[in-house]
Amino acid sequence: MSTMNLTLLTDFYELTMMQGYFKNKANEKVIFDAFYRTNPSNGGYAIAAGLEQVIDYIRNLTFSAEDIDYLRSVGSFEEDFLDYLSTFRFSGDIYAIPEGSVVFPREPLIKVVAPIMEAQLVETAILTIINHQSLIATKASRVCYAAKGNGIMEFGLRRAQGPDAGIYGARAAMIGGCIGTSNVLAGQLFDVPVKGTHAHSWIMSFPDEYTAFKKYAQMYPDACTLLVDTYDTIKSGVPNAIRVFTEMREAGIPLKNYGIRLDSGDLAYMSKKARKLLDDAGFTDAVISASSDLDEYLIDSLKTQGAQITSWGVGTNMITSKDCPAFGGVYKLAAIQAEDGTFIPKIKLSENTEKITNPGNKTIYRIYEKDSGKIKADLIALVDDKFDPAQDLKIFDPIETWKKTTLKGGTYVMREMMTQVFKDGRCIYESPKVMDIRTYCQRELDTLWDEARRLINPHEVYVDLSNRLYEIKSQLLEQMSQS
Repeated sequence: MSTMNLTLLTDFYELTMMQGYFKNKANEKVIFDAFYRTNPSNGGYAIAAGLEQVIDYIRNLTFSAEDIDYLRSVGSFEEDFLDYLSTFRFSGDIYAIPEGSVVFPREPLIKVVAPIMEAQLVETAILTIINHQSLIATKASRVCYAAKGNGIMEFGLRRAQGPDAGIYGARAAMIGGCIGTSNVLAGQLFDVPVKGTHAHSWIMSFPDEYTAFKKYAQMYPDACTLLVDTYDTIKSGVPNAIRVFTEMREAGIPLKNYGIRLDSGDLAYMSKKARKLLDDAGFTDAVISASSDLDEYLIDSLKTQGAQITSWGVGTNMITSKDCPAFGGVYKLAAIQAEDGTFIPKIKLSENTEKITNPGNKTIYRIYEKDSGKIKADLIALVDDKFDPAQDLKIFDPIETWKKTTLKGGTYVMREMMTQVFKDGRCIYESPKVMDIRTYCQRELDTLWDEARRLINPHEVYVDLSNRLYEIKSQLLEQMSQS
């Protein structure tokens, strides 16, 4: 699959601002932060995803002759600016939290340090990539958590908002914890497992249900999952599946990766009835899988009801994050470089306190409780802040900055979360394979307290400010209030 040139995947005002900077000789180096303000689905965390596609976008960021011709035809851009665009290349630095990381509101997921024209141009593409994949990865992790160790297969391609959403949504769902996808192109592109059974049309194309099952079992004896609800699940579907499994056993065909799938009706009731029929026939290891408009809340409810389902196929509600269809990431100016090379912190004010930004050249530290290894808090700090975990650490709430917490020295450990991805326009980071990111994500999720993962009213993981950043923010707020 060839890489599409996404250079014009931007909002028009990014280009008009670029021309404004160009015409006014204002191309100083700046810092922009990409972050989000609220966890999806009222959850306790999010999962960072999409960085590999951001890297591909930056690497291929160049205006073709066709792009320049199109921009000329719009009538808003002058020739000297178009000449500049014709030789454009990204020359800045990018830092990011790795994909699969657990992340929290207000902390930068990506930091762009570049001339302002370059930093402005990449805003829209970075947000659309990170927002989408982080949203779906987060949703998938919630669905997998609700399943309590059962496998979740992603099969939402036909319900996704277009091919790209289906492809990259499948990638993100795998990062979030799914064991496979029905999306064959995603399997090819990202080297992830592809899985699937058959549809009702397979059953209906044969004279009867038993014949359909038998033919399918003959073709796929090592992956024989039969859809049993085309006509009557308990009176017809499950008995016919048992008949086929019995014939396979009597013929000496090893029964592995076999079972039934339910796609309609009362899944708790049907699964219990089906389980008893299978067990009574001696097929105690047969898998019962289920689909039918599932999400984390329904799966959690079915588990509570004692449903005998151990494999789940989730489509529409996961690939679209139906209950929370937008991640809400934003991209804000945080600092401008002075003539002496230092960065002057910049802050955005708002009547909504949660929209006031955190200024300066920042990084993220994760603070873990030393004994348990669980996340205590995240710390937004200036890049030149120094910390000694042997010493007491005072941290400050970024919104209600009068709230302070002191962590006793020796009770915590710290880990810097951001890594450099681009240096002087050159990529210096190698993205892991998707399945390796998935493994890393599972380790990340294990560092959350169970209370932070619950689906309803989760515990809040605090994201605080370092002492120096707190002081700078307070000074800027004071200056703004007096102006």
